[in-house]
Amino acid sequence: MQTIILGGGCFWCTESVFLAVKGVQSVTSGYAGGTADTANYKAVCTGQTDHAEVIKVEFDESVITLDTILNIFFTIHDPTTPNRQGNDIGRQYRSVIFYTDENQKPTIEKTINNLRDMGINAVTEVAPTPEFFMAEDYHQDYFNKNPTQGYCQFAIPPKLAKLRQNFADYLR
Repeated sequence: MQTIILGGGCFWCTESVFLAVKGVQSVTSGYAGGTADTANYKAVCTGQTDHAEVIKVEFDESVITLDTILNIFFTIHDPTTPNRQGNDIGRQYRSVIFYTDENQKPTIEKTINNLRDMGINAVTEVAPTPEFFMAEDYHQDYFNKNPTQGYCQFAIPPKLAKLRQNFADYLR
């Protein structure tokens, strides 16, 4: 098993995609990059905490590789916009990868360099994992529990469509 922490905008969106991927054992929405006293939704939404909305993805590398996890991540979010994903604006929505093992760093750097070689100016931050704080319970598995919520209806289906279109072999 491997773990990686990914920030690509709202955690509801990234969580919903990775929950649909074969080999992913668990996805936990949370906060990373700030301090314990500001690791809550109300504070993080201010954009003043240094936290990013992230997901902790635990996956079985015998079923899905880190390369594929990263390719899915870069397909479902825009890594070229600093501190923004669509209408979500603020440092909490930045593109970031927190690696949990030094052996992951070269794969992450290679993936980002490949994007840049293709002319995609990825501004994704890469750093060792800071302390991860699990988000409040109501954020976990949010889309499955709230499929008719307006934001979910607008933002998540296009990401799931990209997953189906580009990674059909990895769908559960």
